[in-house]
Amino acid sequence: MTFSDAEDLMNQLQNGEIDKCHVSKEHFLIFRRALVNREDFKHFRGVAQRGGSVLYYYMEEARS
Repeated sequence: MTFSDAEDLMNQLQNGEIDKCHVSKEHFLIFRRALVNREDFKHFRGVAQRGGSVLYYYMEEARS
């Protein structure tokens, strides 16, 4: 996964094209770096999975 791939996945989540995004442990740092650069990063919710992967969802309301 590249930085650009991560941005594309986040845009798809935001636009409702996909409802969740699975990020493997190997790609987590790249995805997170792209995530924290977004102005709407508090709208993303990550749920840790067994084995180190994370499922990301986009929420309409920002988390606190």
